[in-house]
Formats: sequence, C-alpha cells, structure tokens
Amino acid sequence: MSSLTNNFVYQKMIDVFSNKKINFQEAMKLINSADLDFLADCANQITVKFGGDKVDVETLVNAKSGRCPEDCSFCSQSTFNTTKIEKYPLLTPERILAQAEEAKNNGANSFCIVCAYRSPPEQDFIQICNTIKLIKESLDIDVNTSLGFMTRDRALMLKKLGVKRYNHNLETAKSMFDKICTTHSYEDRINTAKIVKEAGLELCSGGIIGMGETIEQRVELGISLQSLNPDEVPVNMLIGREGTPLFNKFSLTEEEIIRTIATFRFLMPRAILKIAGGREVHLKKNDKKVLKAGANGIISGGYLTTKGNKHQEDIRMLKEIGLKQN
Repeated sequence: MSSLTNNFVYQKMIDVFSNKKINFQEAMKLINSADLDFLADCANQITVKFGGDKVDVETLVNAKSGRCPEDCSFCSQSTFNTTKIEKYPLLTPERILAQAEEAKNNGANSFCIVCAYRSPPEQDFIQICNTIKLIKESLDIDVNTSLGFMTRDRALMLKKLGVKRYNHNLETAKSMFDKICTTHSYEDRINTAKIVKEAGLELCSGGIIGMGETIEQRVELGISLQSLNPDEVPVNMLIGREGTPLFNKFSLTEEEIIRTIATFRFLMPRAILKIAGGREVHLKKNDKKVLKAGANGIISGGYLTTKGNKHQEDIRMLKEIGLKQN
C-alpha cells in the first residue's frame, strides 16, 4: 500500500513540475498518504524547484492593539472576547519606524504593519500612509500591511506608497467560517483579497489550523487559497488563548502540521509558504522539519499578542539546515 501511495505522491509532484493543478480529491489523497517522510520530501523538492533554498524572514508590529469589532472566536483582540492583552491606539510613525529599524538590524527582509481594525478610520489610514512613507524613505526593507477590509482606492494608495504585500487571511474553510465568525462573511474576505490583487499589490492570505476543523476542511481551505493565487500563505497554528471561545478546546499534532504544509505546497508551488503563529508552541524546536517539508518562510520575533523566537535563534536555525535568508 505504501509503495502505491508513494507512486501517487511522486506522480503528483511531477504534475506540479509540469504546472498542472492539484484538485481537491488529489489533495485529500496527498494529506492522507501513508508515508509522511516521502510526502514531506516531495513537497520539499517542489519548494526547491520553484523557490530555491531561500527563506522569507518577516517581522510584525502590532501597530494598533485590541478593540476590534469583529467576533472571530480565535482572536484575543476581539471586543467580544475577554483575553487580557495590552490595548492601545495606533502607534506614532516614529515608534513604528524604530521597530522597523530593529527588524532590519535583526536580519528581517520584510516588515508588516498590522492593525486590529474592521477597516481603518480615515484619520488612522492617513497616519498609516505617512508611516509607510517614513519607513520607505529611511530603510531598505519591504513594507507589508494588514489593515482589515480594503477599498480599491485605498489599495491603490498603498501600492503607490510602495507597499509590497497586503495580508488578509481566509482563516478557515468556507464550510466552517460561520462557526468562527458571524460579524462578516467569507465572501467579504474573498472580496478584499481580490481588490488587493487588482490594485497590483502582492497578496498574502492564509489561515489557522487546529480550530476543530476536519482534514477535509483543511484541504478545502487550501483549494480556496489556491484559487486566489496568493504570493504568500501564512499557516498559523491555533494557540487557544484564555478568554476566547477556543481556549483549551482543541489539540494539534506535529504530524498534522507537516501534512497540511506539505499538501499546501502541492496546491501552491510558487507561493511563500510561511509557518507563522503558534509554531513555537506546537513545533517547539522542530521548525526544521517543516522547513524541509514545503515551508519557505517564517515570522520571527513575535506575533500580535504572543511572543516568538528571537531573531538570532531563527537565523541560526536556518544556517544549521543549509537554508538562506531571502
């Protein structure tokens, strides 16, 4: 049985090399393949084929924390949840610039300004634009943003300012979305993703695994992401924070993470596939396995309301496994 499965996985790898798309049924066979090591190795070969041996290292700044009006059940920043986090309004341009300088000095090649909004008020959006100008004038670092829902005019403005990539995650499968969020729809998220691409920005869109979804729903998320042709796909691993509905509800194994990442690589061979929030908890020091199983990006130095690995640790890890920073 294992040899038959390996033959299938190998054939799908060859199909990907020939620019053939993997469909839902094929992806289900991949994620359930008997030989995990062989699946991971083939996913890694796809990564090397289309992306070489470079890893994208990104640092985030939580530029406006808490008081988000959406009811996402995983999120510590939602006003519907009671997680004890530091809440503050939009940081000044000078303070965000200082964090961008620190990220650059620590070796990050991209810096993402993240804000807990449904959509920024006009005054805040203008301030964010001024912040982007300041960073672009001062530093040689890619600037990305994650600001909630976008209009076409705002997306075009970000593009004009030199923003490289816009993040707007789908979060989970469409079939599960109403169990995770009720204050906006899956179509709202798809719409912003399309606006971002139409404006000429690169699209960063991924999701969270470990929220109680089935394997089929993880593959469904992958297929939805594939249809958007994102440039970057962050895969977050749920840390159920106290004060959220998902606190201590679900578990996630290292094998599940590797299977998901590897299958997503078959689905999106050219995307930066980034292991993001929760990797330090769920993978501990085994990030290396995932970076040899299809992933070629990391978020370093911390997340929005949780700590992460130190930059120096991550850069050292990349060198240990023969990978280079992008």
